[in-house]
Amino acid sequence: CFSHFLLLKPGCFQGILFFSSFSRTCGVVFALGALFNTFWLMEVGRFIFGIGGESLAVAQNTYAVSWFKGKELNLVFGLQLSMARIGSTVNMNIMGWIYSRVQDLLGHAGPSTLGLALLIGGVTCVFSLSCALVLAYLDRRAERLLCKEQGKTGEVIKLTDVKDFSLSLWLIFVICVCYYAAVFPFIGLGKVFFIEKFRFSPQEASAINSIVYIISAPMSPVFGLLVDKVGKNIIWVLCAVVTTLASHILLSLIAIFCIYLGCKHSLQCM
Repeated sequence: CFSHFLLLKPGCFQGILFFSSFSRTCGVVFALGALFNTFWLMEVGRFIFGIGGESLAVAQNTYAVSWFKGKELNLVFGLQLSMARIGSTVNMNIMGWIYSRVQDLLGHAGPSTLGLALLIGGVTCVFSLSCALVLAYLDRRAERLLCKEQGKTGEVIKLTDVKDFSLSLWLIFVICVCYYAAVFPFIGLGKVFFIEKFRFSPQEASAINSIVYIISAPMSPVFGLLVDKVGKNIIWVLCAVVTTLASHILLSLIAIFCIYLGCKHSLQCM
């Protein structure tokens, strides 16, 4: 919410650079906390990520709304989500391998091994910042050539405007909170669940846990395109919520539900 105001004041291109830098800082601070075996420093890193990571998503959506209009938007949002899910899938399956390689290199496990593995993984944040720099340049160039001001509508937006939000908008907020509360805790605890319930190895559990995102990555733009073509967004949301509920019921029965949940996660995010 507050990140939106930060984006309005300096401009979207400056906001995305600022929040990309926050994400990079988070990776470094979190890794240093592990390296020095300092838990409170790791918590600080997570706090920084909470500021920068989600705010960066707001900046991305601001760009999308600025560059694409009407029925193109759902497909664009789906593609954005696909890229995020690909990154999550790679992280789930590669970080354990990186840790084991660092452990082999150092000859022992411990905080130093974890810290170095996290620093290596944090290199992706540097790549993200580089992309943000290129994006900022392209956006400024487009503003210059098209003689437009990014996101300027002449309206003065205040935090007190939330009291004027419609009931339907507040219901959308509730749906988002409740839906993600059902998905992300499972993703966070899924690896342990599969190890304990089905006796998978940590590597196998990580691979199975990532199926939700593996399916979500290609299905998000597909569902986005379908929503653009068909419309009736409320019906899609209702179907996504009901089918996701069914997938969680299957959780106690079979492991294959991850594929099912991935499809419904893609649909709900549209």
